[in-house]
Amino acid sequence: MVDEQIARRGLSDPRLLAAFERVPRHLFVPAEQADLAYADGALTIGSGQTISQPYIVALMTDLLELTGIETVLEVGTGSGYQAAILSHLARTVHTVELVADLATRAQALLKDYPNVHCHVGDGSLGWPEAAPYNAITVTAAAPAAPKVLLEQLADGGRMVLPVGGAGYQVIEVWSRQAAEFKHRSELGVAFVLLRGKHGW
Repeated sequence: MVDEQIARRGLSDPRLLAAFERVPRHLFVPAEQADLAYADGALTIGSGQTISQPYIVALMTDLLELTGIETVLEVGTGSGYQAAILSHLARTVHTVELVADLATRAQALLKDYPNVHCHVGDGSLGWPEAAPYNAITVTAAAPAAPKVLLEQLADGGRMVLPVGGAGYQVIEVWSRQAAEFKHRSELGVAFVLLRGKHGW
């Protein structure tokens, strides 16, 4: 998976690749799909949610440009896989899941990742208690970059999220310098829709 789906597509950061080698993806998918865990595609995990294609998880993580000292917010815990990856690349990870059943399952899987803190709530509102964040990743499609999340970015921080409607979105990368925000578009994707006050 790492060699053929991630490195071959141009992602070469040794720390990123090592994180993907260390996290057993099959533990984060439903048991009946374990044989597909390392396939080049997204998988359903219940409650209308998915675990993203390995390359997309890697790309969005790479776009955060983590060095290991950051406090990161993940909006949409889902299976917990992305949070596990982030745990190897950042100092602290806060992850928020709206669906209580998914959050409970992910929390059990993430018990061996002590720098990951799982929360149940509306992730579109962020998690103000631990703000500001050096990096924010949103793992579901928003209609626009939520202002409340941008405001929880630290100076110099970055946010990566898919923006668009059902069926097609574009990954946007936002950066903050003091009170100024800039963004660029990266890649067309298809994510489930973000639920919550600032979602769909």
